[in-house]
Amino acid sequence: MHGRIEAPFRADHVGSLLRPQNLLAAREQFAAGNLDADGLRAAEDTAIRDAVAMQEEIGLQAATDGEFRRTSWHMDFIYQLGGVSKTDEQIRVRMRNAEGEGAFTSAGLAIHDKVRLERPIFADHYRFLASITTTAVPKLTIPSPSMVHYRGGTAALDKGVYPDVEEFWADLSAAYADEVRALAGLGCRYLQLDDTSLAYLNDPAQRAEMAAKGEDADHAHLRYIRQINAAIADRPADMKITTHMCRGNFRSSWAAEGGYDFVAEAVFGDLEVDGYFCEFDDERSGGFAPLRFVPPGKQVVLGLVTTKRGELEDADALKRRIEEASKYVPLDQLCLSPQCGFSSTVEGNSLTQEEQVAKLRLIVKVAQDVWG
Repeated sequence: MHGRIEAPFRADHVGSLLRPQNLLAAREQFAAGNLDADGLRAAEDTAIRDAVAMQEEIGLQAATDGEFRRTSWHMDFIYQLGGVSKTDEQIRVRMRNAEGEGAFTSAGLAIHDKVRLERPIFADHYRFLASITTTAVPKLTIPSPSMVHYRGGTAALDKGVYPDVEEFWADLSAAYADEVRALAGLGCRYLQLDDTSLAYLNDPAQRAEMAAKGEDADHAHLRYIRQINAAIADRPADMKITTHMCRGNFRSSWAAEGGYDFVAEAVFGDLEVDGYFCEFDDERSGGFAPLRFVPPGKQVVLGLVTTKRGELEDADALKRRIEEASKYVPLDQLCLSPQCGFSSTVEGNSLTQEEQVAKLRLIVKVAQDVWG
């Protein structure tokens, strides 16, 4: 076995990192009108430089900006698509953890005009990240096109704009194709499409909720796969695209449960990405058997290290789980990562900066032990 020279890497991570205290303070000052946009950007730049230095020092081969310029992993992107607008209606996602139930809430969204890319989204985020990485490959994370539909559903479409839903899907994929093309032009060669919907749809309760809104919940994942494939079809040959599938991540809570069985055959067999980040940190995610559908040439990044709590995993236990997964996918097609980001929203999960770093160090160490 050997280390990998292209993404996804043997030791990798999903993307978001805990916001440092000085950045949170700057955001508060900005919201209160006591700090201007330049001041906030300077605070973000400093925090991102420190985060990239940390990732490179640990030995990670890819580095992100921690999503430090965002409030949410997905809504900041979605609201910048042409034709999409915020609404006063609240999107409420029920979340739960060991302590009980809560909720993630966000402003709603409406498709009021033709969906299009008016300007490349997060282009300046990527440029800055690429300018400060030295040993690591700069990795950008964006929400999958599926999330535009999963958050609002067909009900979010203005029927005057889209009397035929097929036109919406064509425009959405075209907008994403334009985004992929623009990022490739900036030099981005490692792009991740974050997609909770593909994991949520494994949960019968989530499918029931979707069906109650009049959607075809049993086949939604097939539609999502087609649209993602259309969006990434023209990427450069040397641009690696992965997807991350999780069951929700907000303040150490989750929204869905269940293994990958319902979507596995189609997602692993038909989704034309280079790698899959899959959470497998506890029984919430099911077993490794669905990985039997992963074809040769695709990587599976095993999310065995939880970001939901600070307690550090045992290295030998992680190695045993990698060995167990290798019964379904050859070891050379496997990698290791946390199961999700550490801070999918600005609030972050229930662990400390030190615990976050310890988990990333453990991932690098275990990957070196397993793959060399």
